[in-house]
Amino acid sequence: MSGNADSPAGMPNVPAGSGQEPRPVLEVRNLVTEFATRRGVFRAVDDVTLSLYPGRTLCVVGESGSGKSVTARSILQIVDPPGRVASGQVLLHRHLTARGRGAENTVDLVSLDPRSSAIRAIRGRDVAMIFQEPMSSLSPVHRIGDQVGEVIRLHEHVSKREARDRTIELLRKVEIPRPEVAIDRYPFEYSGGMRQRAVIAMALACNPAVLIADEPTTALDVTIQAEILALIRQLQRDSDMAVMFITHDMGVVAEIADDIAVMRFGKMVERGDVFSIFEKPQHDYTRHLLNAVRELDRPSERRLAMRAKASPGAPILVMSDMRKEFPFSTGFLGLKHDSIVAVEDASLALKAGENLGIVGESGSGKTTLGRCLQRVHPVTSGRILYTDRHGKTIDLAPLTDNQLKEPWRDIRMVFQDPFSSLNPRMTVGQIIGEPLLVNGSLSGAGLRARVAELLGLVGLPASAAERYPHAFSGGQRQRISIARAIAPDPRIIIADEASSALDVSLRTQILDLMLDLQERLDLSFIFISHDIAVIRYFCDRIAVMHRGRIVETGDTETVCSNPQHAYTQSLLSAVPVADPRRRGMTHRFRYREP
Repeated sequence: MSGNADSPAGMPNVPAGSGQEPRPVLEVRNLVTEFATRRGVFRAVDDVTLSLYPGRTLCVVGESGSGKSVTARSILQIVDPPGRVASGQVLLHRHLTARGRGAENTVDLVSLDPRSSAIRAIRGRDVAMIFQEPMSSLSPVHRIGDQVGEVIRLHEHVSKREARDRTIELLRKVEIPRPEVAIDRYPFEYSGGMRQRAVIAMALACNPAVLIADEPTTALDVTIQAEILALIRQLQRDSDMAVMFITHDMGVVAEIADDIAVMRFGKMVERGDVFSIFEKPQHDYTRHLLNAVRELDRPSERRLAMRAKASPGAPILVMSDMRKEFPFSTGFLGLKHDSIVAVEDASLALKAGENLGIVGESGSGKTTLGRCLQRVHPVTSGRILYTDRHGKTIDLAPLTDNQLKEPWRDIRMVFQDPFSSLNPRMTVGQIIGEPLLVNGSLSGAGLRARVAELLGLVGLPASAAERYPHAFSGGQRQRISIARAIAPDPRIIIADEASSALDVSLRTQILDLMLDLQERLDLSFIFISHDIAVIRYFCDRIAVMHRGRIVETGDTETVCSNPQHAYTQSLLSAVPVADPRRRGMTHRFRYREP
C-alpha cells in the first residue's frame, strides 16, 4: 500500500512539529459484509478499513463488483437482504461535527439495529448519501419541494413554511434555476443534471458532517458532470464536510480526490494520497487501472497501424440534409398536433474502412441520427445514400421495411446496454443465430457451426451458446451483442454508446476487439458516444452534435487538439484529465447559446 500501511486511508497531511493529530469524523474498522447464497457465504466487503476527515475527499475506486457500493451501504446499514454486516465497526465521532462539539459522543453504527430510530436519526442528519441514479432516489409522484422538505422536517422539527423556505434556499444553493418555481415541479420535469442537483440538495438539507456519493456523475454528460463535481467541492469548502466519493473514473478521481482507497474483490488493495497513488502506485491492480485510462487518452496504436497500411476508401454511406421530427398530440382529447425536431439539416459521409465518431451530450440527437441511418426510424426529409457491395447506390430514406431487408444485413447496430438488448428467454446461441435464421441464410448444423465461429471471433468459448445472458458479465454480454451484429457479415456497424456501461479496462478490451474484427472482416464503424476519450482512441474522424445539429466535423486529433466551435471547446474543457497535477475544471470554458 502507498504510504503507511498501518494508518487508515484518507490520512491528511499534518504540518511537521505542529503537535496536531488528525481526527477523523468517521472511521471504518475491519468491516465485513456477507451475502448468503446457495453455494455458501460470499464476502462482498472483506476487512475494509478507512477514515474520513473534515474538509477532505476520499475517493474509493475499483471496477464493478469490487465492493465499493456495498461498503458505502454498509456504513449506513442499508445493505439489501440477504446481505448483512457480519463484523467490524463504523465509528461516527459526533463530538467532531457541528452539532456535537463540546461533548464526547462516539457511536458505532454497526451496533445499531438497521431499522431502529437511532440509526434513522443519523441517516441524512449526520451522514448523508447520494446515489448513482437520481430517479431511484426520488418519488415520481411527489413534488421535489415536498421530498426535500420532508428530510428537513424529519430531523429539524420545523414548520411546513420554514421547511419550504429552507428548501428554496437549498435549491438555489445547488444552482437550480428559478427555485421558487422549481420547488413545485415533479422529478420527470427535471433534466438529469437537475435531478442530481435536487438529490444533492436533499442530502445537504441537514448540513451533514459526512457525505457519501456513490457514482453520482456516471450517468451524466461530461459538462453536467463537471458542474456537479464543482458544486460538491464548493459545498464541501463552505461546510468543512468529509466526502467519500465512489467512482471507477480515474479522471474524476484526479480532479477531486485528496486521498484514494483502491478496492478489488471486496478488499482494499492500496491507499494513500492522490499524488502518491497516481505517481507511484504500488499494487499491480492500481497500475492496471491507471494504464487502462491512460491508453484511452490517446489514439489507439492498433488503429494508427491499420491506417498506415490502408487509407479509407470511397464513401459508402452519405447522409445529406437529413431532418427527423417526432410528432405528438396536445390539448383537449389530443386534438392539437405539434412536433419535436430531433435532427436538423444533418449531412455526413462514412468512407469504406473508416471509423466515424459522433459525439454530443444527452438530447443532442446522436442516437436518433444513428437510428435514422440504419432506418430504424423513418426520416422526415433528406437522403441516405448507401453504396452496396455491387457498387449500386440506393437512397434508404424512402424505402419500406420489406425493401430494407438487404440493407439491414449490411448495416447493423450494437446498443449501449447489452443486457436490455438481449432476450433473457433465449440462449446465447439462439440470440446470435436469430439474424441468420430470420434471413433464411442458415439452419440446423450449419447455423450451430456459424454461431460457434462467431463466439470464437469475439473471444468466447463455443459452450457459451447453451447458456443464457444473465450468466455472463457485462463485458461478456457486450461481446455477445457484437457477435449478433456481425452474424450476417455486415459492412457497417453503428455502435451506440457500446462501451459506456463498461469499466475502463473492459472498455479498452471491447474497443480493441472491434478494431480486430474491423481488420478481419473489412468493417466500417459509426461510433456514437458522449465520451471524448473513447472517440479519440477509436475514431478517424469526428462529428460534434448539439441540439440536433452537427456543429463541427473533422479529423479526430485536429478537432480534439484545436476545436473551432465554442460548443466543442466547452465539451473538451469539461473532460477530467487523469493527472492530479492538471486539475482545471474550475477554469473550464462554458458554452453560452448565441
